[in-house]
Amino acid sequence: MATTSPTELRAGQQATGRVRIAALLQRQGALIALVLLVLFGALRYEGFLGGYNITEVLRYNSMFGLIALGMTFVIMTGGIDLSVGGVAALASVLAALLSPYGMLPAVVVPVLAGLLVGLLNGVVIARLAIPPFITTLATLLAARGMALILANNASVSVDSGAGFASISLGSVFSIPLPDGAFNVTIPLLVLLVAYALGSLALNYTRFGRHVLAVGGNEEAARLMGLPVARIKISVYAINGALAALAGVILAALTFTGLPTEGLGWELSAIAAVVVGGTLLTGGMGSVGATLVGVLLLGLIFNILNFENGRGVVSLSAYWQSVIRGVFLLVVIILQNRLAGRRQ
Repeated sequence: MATTSPTELRAGQQATGRVRIAALLQRQGALIALVLLVLFGALRYEGFLGGYNITEVLRYNSMFGLIALGMTFVIMTGGIDLSVGGVAALASVLAALLSPYGMLPAVVVPVLAGLLVGLLNGVVIARLAIPPFITTLATLLAARGMALILANNASVSVDSGAGFASISLGSVFSIPLPDGAFNVTIPLLVLLVAYALGSLALNYTRFGRHVLAVGGNEEAARLMGLPVARIKISVYAINGALAALAGVILAALTFTGLPTEGLGWELSAIAAVVVGGTLLTGGMGSVGATLVGVLLLGLIFNILNFENGRGVVSLSAYWQSVIRGVFLLVVIILQNRLAGRRQ
């Protein structure tokens, strides 16, 4: 009978320890980084944890949070959606054009338009077997072109007297803080409700299990009798609706329908999803971790703004795209290495 030497036993224990650390970093690395970043900002900047800064960071990033939520489900099926920025721009223009008629049409019609774009993406990808990259690139161009047509290649002002603007101005309730009150705004409430529903759907429903099964092994899911095409169509439709809702919030926050807005939003969404630990190959992901990824990216740029104010660095808005791209590349490399170490 073979025996294990002490050296082999120690080597095995060390390997097991490395695997556990890799698994922890892959699952909770974004949360650890977020906590460290909050501590750094609180110690370095005055007003970083003040009510105004927290309110504005969460209100602004609510748009990216909604897009990242839909992108999480898309990526978990092994797909990708490049059309979200164009859909958001189209929705913002539709919301601005319909704002004189009240809040209901200015919200419902753009979301329905985004849902239709998502349905189109899903049908073409699932039924016609066209790669998601090509399909969503085409709908990105189409949605942005339609936004420019409807807006006559100009921004469209929101009617501030019809109640639509209250989406950005109103707050549900306030939480007193030592440095000003933190306001729970309507965009933040929408974001929290959306993530709560997304988490419930992923973790406690048949739909969530099917999404992970399709992303893990599509052929095996099909052999098990799962409605693979229907799941894909549903995921892309949800993603389109959430992107349109982000566009509605954009119009409410800026009081303008912006046909040229949304450039690079798909990159921000993918970055947040990947930072949260969702694998680009599909089959694994977490809604809560995506929210952590959104907050982490938002805080990074918030800290850069504080540094700009202190005169330590001077970065234009264009550098944000550079930083976002480099950050995404680094995270993908680290995720790939951690996944390899776990295996």
